[in-house]
Amino acid sequence: MIENPLIEQELPDGRALVAEGKAMASNHRLGECPFLREAGVACEIDYKRTAQAEGRVMQHAQIGYRDLEKSRQAWSGIAEAVAKQGGRVDRYGICLDWSMGYPAAERRRRGKGTGLILERPEDFASLTAAGPVAPHFGDFVIGLPAALENTGAALAAGATAIGNLGQYFTFRLPGWDEDAETTRASLLALSLCAAQPVPVLIHSNLDDGFAALFTDLACAFGGVLLERYIVEDLIGGTIGHCYGHTFSDPLARLAFQRALAWGRDTPGTMVYGNTTLYEETVPDAVNFAKLGSYLTVDIAAQFLLPSGHAVTPIPVSEARRIPDIGEVVDAQLFAASLAPQIAAQLPLVALAEADALAGLLISGGLSFKTAVLAGLSEARVDCADPFALLLALRRIGAKRLEEAFGPGEPQEGTLRGRAPLIEASPVRELRLRAGKVARALSADERGRLSSAGLSVCVASSDVHEYGKLLVERVLEDCGVRVLDAGVHADPDKMVARAAQEDAAAIAISTYNGVARDYLAAVRRELQAKGLEIPVFIGGKLNQIPADSNSALPVDVTEDLRQLGARPCRSVEEMLLALVDELDRA
Repeated sequence: MIENPLIEQELPDGRALVAEGKAMASNHRLGECPFLREAGVACEIDYKRTAQAEGRVMQHAQIGYRDLEKSRQAWSGIAEAVAKQGGRVDRYGICLDWSMGYPAAERRRRGKGTGLILERPEDFASLTAAGPVAPHFGDFVIGLPAALENTGAALAAGATAIGNLGQYFTFRLPGWDEDAETTRASLLALSLCAAQPVPVLIHSNLDDGFAALFTDLACAFGGVLLERYIVEDLIGGTIGHCYGHTFSDPLARLAFQRALAWGRDTPGTMVYGNTTLYEETVPDAVNFAKLGSYLTVDIAAQFLLPSGHAVTPIPVSEARRIPDIGEVVDAQLFAASLAPQIAAQLPLVALAEADALAGLLISGGLSFKTAVLAGLSEARVDCADPFALLLALRRIGAKRLEEAFGPGEPQEGTLRGRAPLIEASPVRELRLRAGKVARALSADERGRLSSAGLSVCVASSDVHEYGKLLVERVLEDCGVRVLDAGVHADPDKMVARAAQEDAAAIAISTYNGVARDYLAAVRRELQAKGLEIPVFIGGKLNQIPADSNSALPVDVTEDLRQLGARPCRSVEEMLLALVDELDRA
């Protein structure tokens, strides 16, 4: 049984907050933008439904360079370049910097990553005014402390797709532990959207939320149903889901799309590129094959059962760095050229197996949703109160929710104590990749690691968790005790945990272009405590220079080495470095 996680004596009434947020709509109304005006629609949902009726596959592109003017150039330039070649970009997802999640008054004194920072509401409007492409403010808006102010600015700029609710359940900003205040801001923002005169599509990327952490894909679909219940039944809004980043199995990818479309009139936002397939060290031609593999499934899915998800061709250069404008154009043209080829091949597609899997997703997801609501009610959580339900789900977390309420049968020796109905792609990927990595060591080296009684403190410098999970899995497979310092780990807390547990090393996974500054902060904490703990750092070993005109990050591997860390281009390299540390001891 789950214990009630709402330990505060007094929490706000969620129903009252919904009413308060809806009342704010009189002062925060939807603004105009070229997309709404030139497309002749009231909102993106109307646009999507027209495209669905026409049988047209929509395309989504991610933009958001640190420099606002470059982002504006990308907004107009990408769509124009693709249109000249006969393609069409329907919507843009704006890659805001994670620091946008802090309230504006707090932001300047906090850290930042490589994304776009919009300082004023006018900056939101300046971006959406750059061209007639649907604006999608998908990250670091709803779900974080600045949810209300960012949502108001996005609405005023004409955005009718705003997210990312998935991040509410899993993301944590450094130095900000006020989860009740984050919940309050997010609930007010959701309610503000629900009260607009046209439907505003609340975006939730499942790969940023619980779906990336569940071992059972049926639980991920159950998470969809829970989010629909909260947004649509309790708040009166409209929600659309995104998936795809970690959905590597083609059959499960297709089945999940068909399950999302089951009995559903509201379109989804987009299906994201399966970028976990990309490899940093292979030629681009190899990654282009992987780009084609997931686009084939996603485009065929929209022809066969249109669900309103725009497909997202991610440039293969993202395996190494933030893609530039020309690379985004190339990926979009690749998708536009691929679509008619796939349309001609649809008679080759057999759907029986995909539909059987979709049925299992639906039944397992319904079971999970029902069990979660019943279990929380038994723990005296008011599941009709959206504030209480949101905060309870966030505090309990994916692991305990799946252990307690997953639809699979209890089974010893499984990761969550239950046999999954449908094993999630990330779990299988991590297991296979971890096995491959471990084989980089000889039997003697693996034996020495497992018998050394080592503990390694593992953390992510930002919100991305896949690399961190891989490191943890590999270390555990080699008999090393893992000390989980979390994502977006505060350097002082991470170092304190490593010192308290007598860690033999610290392993940092980094992605968002903050490698040098983050490592420098870790080194300061180690020096302040007089500690000499080896630090391994891997992932995207880059950072935006302070004097950059391109807003693109550069490699800082040598800087990291000068700061005293062991930069690792792969997990295999980290393992070998750990063995080397054993030899030095």
